[in-house]
Amino acid sequence: MFSNLPLWYKNRKMDKPTYSFISFWCAAALIFAAAFFYYPKWKQHDTEATLSWDVSGYYLYLPAACIYHDLKKLDFAPELLKKYNPAPGFDQAFLHPSGNRVMKYSCGQALQFLPWFFAGHLAAKIFGYPADGFSQPYQTAISWGSLLVALLGLWFLRKILLRYFSDSATAFAIFVLVFGSNYLNYTAFDGAMTHNWLFTLYTLLIFLSIKFYEKPSFPVALGIGMLCGWAVLTRPTEIISVLIPLLWFPPSEKWVGWRSFLVGRFQFFKNNFPKLPAAAAGLIFMAGIQLIYWKYTAGEWIVYSYGDQSFSWKHPHLQDGLMSARAGWLIYSPVMIFAVVGWLLLFRTEKRLVPASFFFLILFMYITWAWDIWWYGGSLGQRAMVQSYPVWAFSLAALFVAIRQNWLKKVVILLVLPCILFNLWITHHAHLGGLFVSEQMTKAYFLKILGKNEVEPDAVKLLDNKDNFEGQPENPSEIFTHDFENDTVGIISEKAISGNRSGFVDGEKQNSETWKIPLKPDGKKWLRLSAKIFVPEKEWEFWRMTQLVVRFLDGEKRVKENMIRLHRLADSGQTREVWLDAKFPKTYFDSVEIFIWNADGKKKLVFDDLKVIVF
Repeated sequence: MFSNLPLWYKNRKMDKPTYSFISFWCAAALIFAAAFFYYPKWKQHDTEATLSWDVSGYYLYLPAACIYHDLKKLDFAPELLKKYNPAPGFDQAFLHPSGNRVMKYSCGQALQFLPWFFAGHLAAKIFGYPADGFSQPYQTAISWGSLLVALLGLWFLRKILLRYFSDSATAFAIFVLVFGSNYLNYTAFDGAMTHNWLFTLYTLLIFLSIKFYEKPSFPVALGIGMLCGWAVLTRPTEIISVLIPLLWFPPSEKWVGWRSFLVGRFQFFKNNFPKLPAAAAGLIFMAGIQLIYWKYTAGEWIVYSYGDQSFSWKHPHLQDGLMSARAGWLIYSPVMIFAVVGWLLLFRTEKRLVPASFFFLILFMYITWAWDIWWYGGSLGQRAMVQSYPVWAFSLAALFVAIRQNWLKKVVILLVLPCILFNLWITHHAHLGGLFVSEQMTKAYFLKILGKNEVEPDAVKLLDNKDNFEGQPENPSEIFTHDFENDTVGIISEKAISGNRSGFVDGEKQNSETWKIPLKPDGKKWLRLSAKIFVPEKEWEFWRMTQLVVRFLDGEKRVKENMIRLHRLADSGQTREVWLDAKFPKTYFDSVEIFIWNADGKKKLVFDDLKVIVF
């Protein structure tokens, strides 16, 4: 029955699938299974949709230019954003002194979205959806396009790793990166953010850099320049991508020392100098698109669009970026500790990879954590690190190669496994599980939820207040109570919680009365401030949630402050009793003051029966 098969098919090699091939397809299967069956992002709505938060800002160029033909005023945007609610408010563009609105984010990501946008636009017209840029076909097209881009990036990562390392080391690097780091989240779920796309750009850049050093040509030089320019056009800080083609060492050459490397590199560029303008032209062409947009909309060639957000170059947030419970890289992707170890081992095992990886990664981390918003908003760990993972993958492979003893490799694999389980657990709770609260994590809350799938509802108080008393207070003494029945101002009568009157705060009345209470420790260690609250309508933006506050004072000097956000603890229409525990400070104090502040929020909150005990 096989007699008619072509000869080339009959004589083909029947090699078994390699470890790296299997690892690649396991990684791809995990990403696609998570995206299609666990949490299809394109089926979500509002701020959970594919085109939401930062993504909607990067994407807004496309409907503005291709559908509404309004890149200057963006008059269409408020109504459209109100309909789809991709993010609170309209902060994707700011009002420039020219009278036009200028996009906050650069346009490189929009350019990458372009073919998928047109696919969504065509599908919307064919299947009768609103052709407005944000309806279901657009969400689906951008999501699916992002998944294919992730697959492309991993495929090229495997190709370039195999040029330097064994098949098993390559398999190890790919498997660990996908299963054990936040790369999984930024491909399967948040793949439309810039990090997944930049990851793939970097793998292509490394691929072309190798190709250029092995066989220099004008097209490859142009491609390198355009990839660097595209990265800059996506995120301006990616200008450091130029270090990859400048310093990358091809696998076909042997490392003979730093002096030889520098002399050889200088001679290489001298011999191929005519090709360098092609790379420069590609970079300038791509990056120049943003300059043209700024000139068109604002009348200026350079516009700083991030307002008061900036860099602290002298004081980068290195410790926070690495180890903070809020968004520390090695806290939420602990498997990358192995990448750091492998990176240090490059100096002993793969010196030819040191020039590019060392200088690029040092500068990359410095720039990433010099940004004042070092936690990068709603981020699972350090999302800004994801685009550097193609370079870190070489460190993971180097670690595997450096381990000579089989028993030690087994130990490393055993240590990697809990990191993978942790990553799958935290990724689950960043979405359907719900225990991970982006942008607000604290050490106390992190330790409270670690390894669990359920915690008591009041555990969210640890997001605001690290003092956590468990158990029953011993020898409590009541030092203050207030029921509002005798108050005549700042009260509400028609919806009192108990009795005839309750206090309240709202958009116009931001602060309650402040009550100051004399207090000395006298053998006590804790204070508990309790109250009954009623929430007519829940506030979801945590920075606007009403706060219950207690301050320890030495005279008028503030010694310590504790607070909890009350909207975390009650839903719309709910009445309940809440309490705030505060441990006495170690330094001297002689009084406390308590009050309720609405944090510039607009929602009303009613409170009653304030009580303070010490124990």
